[in-house]
Amino acid sequence: MHDIVARPDPRALLEQLLDERILVLDGAMGTMIQDYDLAEKEFRGRQFSDHSHDLKGNNDLLNLTQPEIVREIHRAFLDAGADILETNTFNATSIAQADYGLQEAVYEINRAGARLARDVADDVTASTPGKPRFVAGVLGPTNRTASISPQVNDPGFRNVTFDDLVGAYIEALRGLMDGGADIVLVETVFDTLNAKAAIYAIRKFFVTRGIDRPVMISGTITDASGRTLSGQTAEAFWNSVAHAKPISVGLNCALGAEALRPYVQELARVAGISVSVHPNAGLPNEFGGYDDTPAYMAEQLGEFAESGFVNIVGGCCGTTPRHIGAIADAVADLPARVRPEIEPHCRLSGLEPLTIGPLTGFVNIGERTNVAGSAKFAKLIREGDYGAGLEIARQQVENGAQVIDVNMDEAMLDSEAAVETFLRLVAAEPDISRVPVMVDSSKWSVIEAGLKNVQGKGVVNSISLKEGEEAFIEQAEEILRYGAAVVVMAFDESGQADSSERMVEILTRSYRILTEEVGFPPWDIILDPNIFPIATGIEDHDNFSVDFVEATRTIKKELPHALISGGISNMSFSFRGNNAVREAMHSVFLYHALEAGMDMGIVNAGQLAVYADIPEDLRERVEDVVLNRRADATERLLEVADNVKSQRKDRGPNLSWREQPVAERLSHALVEGIADFVVEDTEEARLAANRPLDVIEGPLMDGMNVVGDLFGSGQMFLPQVVKSARVMKQAVAHLIPFLEAEKEESGESLTKGKIVTATVKGDVHDIGKNIVGVVLQCNNFDVVDLGVMVPYTRILETAKAENADMIGLSGLITPSLGEMEIVAAEMNRAGFSVPLLIGGATTSKIHTAVKIAPNYDAPVIHVVDASRAVGVAGALMSESQHEPYVAEIAEEYQSLRENYQGRAQGGRQHTLEGARQAKHAIDWASAEPPRPKSLGLEVFDQYELGDLVDRVDWTPFFRTWELAGTFPKILDDPKVGEAARELYTDAQAMLAKIVAEKWLTARAVIGIFPANSVGDDIEVYVDEGRNDVRMRFHFLRQQMIKNTARANFSLADFVAPKDSGVADYLGGFAVTAGIGIEDKLAEFEAQHDDYNGILLKALADRLAEAFAERMHERVRKEFWGYAADEALENDALIHEDYQGIRPAPGYPACPDHSEKTSLFELLDAPGNAGITLTEGFAMLPAAAVLGFYFAHPESQYFGIGKIGRDQVADYAGRKGTSLEQAERWLAPNLGYEPDNVRNVDQLN
Repeated sequence: MHDIVARPDPRALLEQLLDERILVLDGAMGTMIQDYDLAEKEFRGRQFSDHSHDLKGNNDLLNLTQPEIVREIHRAFLDAGADILETNTFNATSIAQADYGLQEAVYEINRAGARLARDVADDVTASTPGKPRFVAGVLGPTNRTASISPQVNDPGFRNVTFDDLVGAYIEALRGLMDGGADIVLVETVFDTLNAKAAIYAIRKFFVTRGIDRPVMISGTITDASGRTLSGQTAEAFWNSVAHAKPISVGLNCALGAEALRPYVQELARVAGISVSVHPNAGLPNEFGGYDDTPAYMAEQLGEFAESGFVNIVGGCCGTTPRHIGAIADAVADLPARVRPEIEPHCRLSGLEPLTIGPLTGFVNIGERTNVAGSAKFAKLIREGDYGAGLEIARQQVENGAQVIDVNMDEAMLDSEAAVETFLRLVAAEPDISRVPVMVDSSKWSVIEAGLKNVQGKGVVNSISLKEGEEAFIEQAEEILRYGAAVVVMAFDESGQADSSERMVEILTRSYRILTEEVGFPPWDIILDPNIFPIATGIEDHDNFSVDFVEATRTIKKELPHALISGGISNMSFSFRGNNAVREAMHSVFLYHALEAGMDMGIVNAGQLAVYADIPEDLRERVEDVVLNRRADATERLLEVADNVKSQRKDRGPNLSWREQPVAERLSHALVEGIADFVVEDTEEARLAANRPLDVIEGPLMDGMNVVGDLFGSGQMFLPQVVKSARVMKQAVAHLIPFLEAEKEESGESLTKGKIVTATVKGDVHDIGKNIVGVVLQCNNFDVVDLGVMVPYTRILETAKAENADMIGLSGLITPSLGEMEIVAAEMNRAGFSVPLLIGGATTSKIHTAVKIAPNYDAPVIHVVDASRAVGVAGALMSESQHEPYVAEIAEEYQSLRENYQGRAQGGRQHTLEGARQAKHAIDWASAEPPRPKSLGLEVFDQYELGDLVDRVDWTPFFRTWELAGTFPKILDDPKVGEAARELYTDAQAMLAKIVAEKWLTARAVIGIFPANSVGDDIEVYVDEGRNDVRMRFHFLRQQMIKNTARANFSLADFVAPKDSGVADYLGGFAVTAGIGIEDKLAEFEAQHDDYNGILLKALADRLAEAFAERMHERVRKEFWGYAADEALENDALIHEDYQGIRPAPGYPACPDHSEKTSLFELLDAPGNAGITLTEGFAMLPAAAVLGFYFAHPESQYFGIGKIGRDQVADYAGRKGTSLEQAERWLAPNLGYEPDNVRNVDQLN
């Protein structure tokens, strides 16, 4: 029996130190061993002198054969400043040691490795007791992958199993713990399923031993894709391993520090624990060495620390004690990252993360990869046609399934083998495996077989109390070790719940056991109250759907964070064979279940009827059945037949000017914007020319020069220029293959300069950016447009790769301003010197000068609109104009900054208390607010677009195209009238096609709710009892001191205070007219048709605004009904000559975009209207409007203006967030400069 080193649990001390400072890991054991240049004899030592295999290169064996060398290396790293030693056991598993025939020596290698590190750590700690050293027992990834086949032709093959890995890791763990390791480090994870096996082994081993030790987990990003070898993003990786409850998570190996930065930054954002990084000393050079110097690595990791990314730093391949010493010095005086509070949500993952929260809406779980639910899938699996089965899975994901349910419970199948085979094949299909997997079976052995083949964080469906508490707890503890969420069925020892009372009783008991006895995170508990068939002809079944809805409502109220799910198709089983009726039943059921709080459901994602599209008679009869409203509901539903719809198509225009020479035809086509014949004309010109370049330099450039001159002189306007650009793009696209063929010979560049443009991360608006791009291209600039929601890493990488002369950033919403500051700072950090152009509706010259420009040492210039872009870009690219122009801008911006700093920003401001005393006073006792005719949500799917056309406000449409004037006067304007008329004609023609051919779909959800104000907040209640708060909205108040007796407004002023006893109400809405736009935009892009692409986006925006106006009108007249007799013409509606307002989060009266999340949750905008929010609070589709409804006659629009620190602190407290976060959200409204120096990396 060997000596076993018993160690106390160091967790408390480690956590204390991690709060106090950044800890340092050691460096590369392998690199240091190489320097000893050991021969085969030294590796063998005496113990293995006669061993049958070659042993040179087996570094882990040196723990037994050359312990002094290992000890020397450990001491060198500790002397350099390391706090944590890693044991020399990276390959010390039976799986890896099999290559050397040393499986039997694994325990000894690990025990000796831990003991060596333990002895050195204790010796050094004894000499400096104020600085304790720790030993991390390393579990390496092994040399095999559980998620990837080593055989290209057999993607389902594996050369290692989950159970193999668990056994190997437990054996290694036993040696590490017996040798005295303080910590377990699961390191260099390139396949997350291997890591999950390690975590399972660790948890199992700790329970068996009756011990607990801190666990560190470190993955590896293998290349510039930002993913692990097995395909996961950094956030998906974290979601997959978080169940280990590690003390830290991080990244190591593969890449150097600089390349790892964005992925460490991502982990720092999503992980509420300590973050580590120990990168290689760069990428291997051609000789297998590493080139990053100690000073360089120290600089990089020091910057990570300054940016607030890390709690633990160290080195991997190529790092020596000199590297570790330099790194330790660099971080010695820097504060550790403050671990963020992460909101509790169910966070699943496939290759990509899925966070189930207010922004997600209803989660579709694809049901067709279920042999019990799909006859087609069952037949394919029985016949062994797994390839066709994968196509069904792929279709489910393409049709919107966010999770796929995999069930192989069939009497004629070996279910365990089938689920293993299928999930291994799914792992080889990134377009399927990007979503999480729900392992669905009534057999525990099948569930385990599935969990052992899922690298992401999936869901088990299901467990229950059917076999008693002991079995329930045992299975739940196993699921926790595997790292999955769990569905719990309403089933106990007495049977299945068939009433709302029994559903609530069983699921409440299950929830209590899971949370209080097992320690299951409540947000990973998914409760299924049971969805049973209705309309079966059996009276006892009639109330099943009502029972589910009522149970859902109670559970969401009483069991915090629990989610609700169910198998939707069960409820319509009695109508199998009649898909139209079944889909209508599913839609109606979901409508009511979602309103009650249902979060997800197993459903065919491609076959859900749109609630509002169900014929009225059918819908009424289905609702009678679902809601059990009448005794003869089933009979009445049986009478209903299916509906059939048809579509129409349209045709295009005609022209007659084809007799001129080809050069004149091309020039004419460009000036007039006629694209119909451009390809054939360009080909004719190419055949007549000496070189294809001559066509560009000749008739095409002649035409574009005319366009540029006309635009520059104000004789041609933006819509016409965009049309011209469309023609030019199509012509050049035809010539590109011929130009490429000549490229090596000519090597010439025709462009004036290259600019990379992007709408920044979190923002989806790009009409203005696209127009700027077109105008620049028309003036011979090369534009590389990266699209929308572009992270800074991609902007910088592209600018480097393209050797760009400028970078242009665009954004519409206020959070984009902060993202632009990040991009500027990152450009500076990366050493860029090219000009940075800033544009977009939310940007301004003063913000650019004060907030963005100081982050970047090179020129930063605000571009007001497309008409100025050419002048700015031209000056920057001009040899003679560049320096004086940049100097002029720098001087102007410096003056703006000085004036801004010199303003007495708070001098004309009330205190918050003073502003509240000056609030708008309403006599609530004199007039009772009207009670809405309809409370709750109303959903509108496929709203008739024709109903919106007459409500379009055309004036903003023309402003989008930079044509100044009000509609309809602009059509007769002496300067822009001709261009406006032509644009209006094109818009009307396209609008007719949009409506007739259904290019776009309009969807909306509105809601009116009982509400009262409480201070500057508004509480929305569950019902008229007003006891339970459903949602709380936070508003701001004007603080400026006004010269008159006018009030300091807050939107909360327009809703009756709670303490007044007056029953009042608040409405909300989310509308979009942009669903389906991407397909049509892709068509235009393929045709190089910028004009029609921009025109379609502009019209979608106008239709969305018209839709918002129309819904507000209907709310006033129908749903709330306080202005039932209103009869206003469209002009009066546009000028808002009605009672009530519809302010939107992010606009002047409520400038905080983050309030959108609460409104989204209240309305379930993703599920009910198909609208989602980006992390920067932009809405997708971009043609969407979100806001509140206020009905009081005195409600009015206003701007909050500048606010004081006291209000921001109060607001942060009310929202439950930090002052710094509130300051970021409200940055444009701050009437003071925040105390903390802005750390741009923490703005993400």
